[in-house]
Amino acid sequence: MPQPTTHLASNRTGLGYWLTSPDPRGRLQASAQQFYQGWVQFRSHPMGLVGLALILLLVVMAVAAPLLTKYDPIMQDFTVRLAPPSAEHWFGTDNFGRDVYSRIIYGARTTIYIVMLVTVIIAPIGLLIGTCSGYFGGWVDEVLMRITDIFLSFPGLVLALGFAAALGPGITNAIIAISLTAWPPIARLARAETLSLRQADYIAAIRLQGASAGAIILRHILPMCIPSVIVRVTLNMSGVILTAAGLGFLGLGAQPPAPEWGSMAATGREFMIDSPWVIAAPGLAIAAISLAFNLFGDALRDVLDPRGSE
Repeated sequence: MPQPTTHLASNRTGLGYWLTSPDPRGRLQASAQQFYQGWVQFRSHPMGLVGLALILLLVVMAVAAPLLTKYDPIMQDFTVRLAPPSAEHWFGTDNFGRDVYSRIIYGARTTIYIVMLVTVIIAPIGLLIGTCSGYFGGWVDEVLMRITDIFLSFPGLVLALGFAAALGPGITNAIIAISLTAWPPIARLARAETLSLRQADYIAAIRLQGASAGAIILRHILPMCIPSVIVRVTLNMSGVILTAAGLGFLGLGAQPPAPEWGSMAATGREFMIDSPWVIAAPGLAIAAISLAFNLFGDALRDVLDPRGSE
């Protein structure tokens, strides 16, 4: 019976067996299996796949913008001012004759830029403050959490408006303003995770071995908080996008003539009756991407943090 033996041997050497083997050999295989199992769980959420597809579409739009449109997003042409959607201008033109579709495509770059920088800023800050507060307790916890409560006591958009107004208009100042208002929920989450971990037996054993508080936090507690923080950051991205669009709408974000969805909506509101496409296109783009991050975050929560979905 050589054929079944050959078939069995091939099954034991293929990529599928390597990803599902009950006995992983090495850290690389174990990590790959964990990622594969997470992907299998994620695929069972159709709406999460829709959200992921929209996010990937946003990334493709941002990267391949010059290939997706032939129009310069800031080039004005008053001969086609407020032209309706057509084969030449898919989403019509605005009050300066600029192609709305082109501005939507290039505006994706601004959205990606804001999302990436805000994530890079708020995740480490929230993690560090939350884990230190939960691990040390006492006056450290009181000081850090009272500062966090001060930030949480104001609506995020109102606080971001205050910071943006103080810092001045501009996309860099808008990112700073959004970051200053987006880290407190992450700090709260990291603190709650740390409170449940600091009394664990393995932490006590590490402490008895003479490990310093900094080493325990950085090497053993902080990595355990990362999955929950990733989920929280993903779910917060819709709020970040809406806040950035709100700042742009009020003239405190990206400045004209840069293509930014919030500022485009602000310009389009003057023509929403006679030329609704000017405001409809950026409005739908903001709504679609915000919904995408919510759908993706909900599915990711079930994969990385099953306790959050119970």
